[in-house]
Amino acid sequence: AAMLQETIRVFARVKPLGRRQQAGIYSVDEDEKSLSSLEIIVPRDLADGFINNKRESYEFKFQKIFDQEAKQDVVFDNLAKPVAERVLAGYNGTIFAYGQTGSGKTFTITGGAERYSDRGIIPRTLSYIFDHLQKDSSKVYTAHVSYLEIYNECGYDLLDPRHEASRLEDLPKVTIMEDPDQNIHLKNLSLHQATSEEEALNLLFLGDTNRMIAETPMNQASTRSHCIFTIHISSKEPGSATLRRSKLHLVDLAGSERVAKTGVGGHLLTEAKYINLSLHYLEQVIIALAEKNRSHIPYRNSMMTSVLRDSLGGNCMTAMIATLSIDKRNIDESISTCRFAQRVALIRNEAVLNEEVDPRLMIIQLKKEIQELKDELALVTGKQRMSELSQEELLQLDELIETFLEDNDPDSTLDVGADMRKIKYCFIRFKQLLNQSKISDKNLHLEHFSEEKDTNKEAEEKLEELKKLKELLQQRNNEINILVNVIKKEKRKAQHALFQLNAASAGSTILEQSPSINLSESQSPSEYSSLKETIDFRSSFHRLPFLCRQTGGNMSLGCQEAFEVFKQDHADSITIEDHKELLKRRCAEAKCLGEKLNEVRNRINHLKGALTQRHIQKAALAVSSPSEELNTFDPVEEKLRMQIEEGKKSYKTMFNHLKGLKIEIEHLQLLMEKAKMKLQKDFEVWWSEEAANPQQEKTEMVNSSNTATVYPQFITSSQHLSTNSFSGATRVSPSEDPSGKNNSITPSNPTSKLRTEPSSSVPLTGDSQADADILAFIKARQNILQKKGKSCQ
Repeated sequence: AAMLQETIRVFARVKPLGRRQQAGIYSVDEDEKSLSSLEIIVPRDLADGFINNKRESYEFKFQKIFDQEAKQDVVFDNLAKPVAERVLAGYNGTIFAYGQTGSGKTFTITGGAERYSDRGIIPRTLSYIFDHLQKDSSKVYTAHVSYLEIYNECGYDLLDPRHEASRLEDLPKVTIMEDPDQNIHLKNLSLHQATSEEEALNLLFLGDTNRMIAETPMNQASTRSHCIFTIHISSKEPGSATLRRSKLHLVDLAGSERVAKTGVGGHLLTEAKYINLSLHYLEQVIIALAEKNRSHIPYRNSMMTSVLRDSLGGNCMTAMIATLSIDKRNIDESISTCRFAQRVALIRNEAVLNEEVDPRLMIIQLKKEIQELKDELALVTGKQRMSELSQEELLQLDELIETFLEDNDPDSTLDVGADMRKIKYCFIRFKQLLNQSKISDKNLHLEHFSEEKDTNKEAEEKLEELKKLKELLQQRNNEINILVNVIKKEKRKAQHALFQLNAASAGSTILEQSPSINLSESQSPSEYSSLKETIDFRSSFHRLPFLCRQTGGNMSLGCQEAFEVFKQDHADSITIEDHKELLKRRCAEAKCLGEKLNEVRNRINHLKGALTQRHIQKAALAVSSPSEELNTFDPVEEKLRMQIEEGKKSYKTMFNHLKGLKIEIEHLQLLMEKAKMKLQKDFEVWWSEEAANPQQEKTEMVNSSNTATVYPQFITSSQHLSTNSFSGATRVSPSEDPSGKNNSITPSNPTSKLRTEPSSSVPLTGDSQADADILAFIKARQNILQKKGKSCQ
């Protein structure tokens, strides 16, 4: 890396005198080509209390002396610009101002607020740097800013965003950390990225607002603390692996005057002591650096010297400006400042270009180095050594390992030569063999365990199957018993109906004479109940989810038939049918209405298109003949608008109607679902009761008054059952046929078909007695119908 060796460049600036100040005697000599000379003369009458042989003339050498008339831009061009240029090139830089309070340190570093031309070194440096960054497109730059204040030996972050212009004690405290390479790191000091000059100046203003200001007799707004404003710059060429990092410290030190001169006490006296102490340590470091044979430099004595470690005698290009107030009162302080500056001028710094190499470049270099070492090794051994062992070498090693393992001699050794690759391969091979033996033992154990597990599983499966078959058998037995009971009851009903028909045939002449009498009045309701069951015995098999669940998804035929019988006598079945019919009608209405809505919408869209077309035509007409007015009344357009409005109204009406229909449909669906659930639940209760008491016999009296008690669990209304309640059964209307000749229930083909269906669907799984019962039941029903036909004729 490139290195620059040079001493710290020292400049002096003389502050213009105030109106009431008496000028001290001094002269500036700039005849010499390289250095300027400042001579200060102290008259003997000013040396109060000193011995009379005190010197009258003092001469000091500086890089350049800025006299009272010097402007801010001249100071920047001579002092700060060369440092800023080096910083942009990748070197570290520091500029610091030293002098007593009121000698113009802050004016030089930060600048005056009255005029734009009074800007100090910091704003001008920021402007110069960002101007360069924008112009230079050959590199990618990033800039960050930090602002540290050291007050009474404590560091504070002036750019903390949470505490704008608050008390100094509330700001985050900055502490110094040192890494093993003796590099200084500042903990809690925030870095803020600045992409433009404006952003950087805003950060500077925020820091200045947060600075601790106290009043002293010497200066109403003098800073009683050291401030360090730092600009961090990193640059990288596109496609390059080298990154350059540099930083520029701009330091405004506290006043260097002696405590006796300040005329202060208490809190401000403590400040003055600390300020003098930290400047004393700074002076000690500078004296130590100026001595050639000093091994230890006391950087750690104060925070200021720790932070400026690189700037003083390290990797940095440093410039110092000594600010002087040459009036009669402050002449001795000015001499003290000049002496300090002369000591600083002796310090030699070694600035190094701060470059970091990309790891990818490092990898390429290391690969090259490895190849060179391999070539060197091949030259010494006479063998070209590859990074990997050849297949032949591996086979030889395997043979050697096998022989070694099979040899029972305890003194046998495995010799593979002084080659680390072969030794490593042997260890890997041993590990593989050991793992293989472990895995094989484990597999044997697992096989044995899995065989036992399979045997146990098979036995469990068989037991489970046996259990299921037993349950199914028990269920079938229960169903058979229930059906046998139902058949017996039907038998008794048939006998009773026969008896009633015989009785009715005797009084048939009376029925013919009175045609207005309804069938339901001359015959028992229970008779029609049994007849209705026969007609609609097997209308459908569905809607029994709970039974499907109980029997594993396959509902037995016996159970289905029992449900159909139960359903016909249930009060809710008619309600379900009515709801179904109404729902069908409403759905058809909604569909029709939806189609109409689409038609209206299409018509509106068509009218809108026609209206737009009309507007385009009018606009075209206006362009072709501007003399005609655009706003004239257009009857066609008005008619289109009216049609659109009418269409919208009818669309809104139909849409609201459709909305109402939708609500009604949803309500009907809900009612149907509830009725179905109730029906299924009632049957479930009845079926479980029948299954629990399959052999229980119920005794009935065979007479017309209590026939309705055959099914006590059925939810029926047989006492009020009229021919109107047969949904789909034959009805006799006396008004239509006053002669009464056709008042008969004719056994038409569809009904007889329905009547005979149950005989084929009843499962004949019981004993021969059950089969005989079923046949007897069918014959009895046929006889009833034949006799009934005759009696009606």
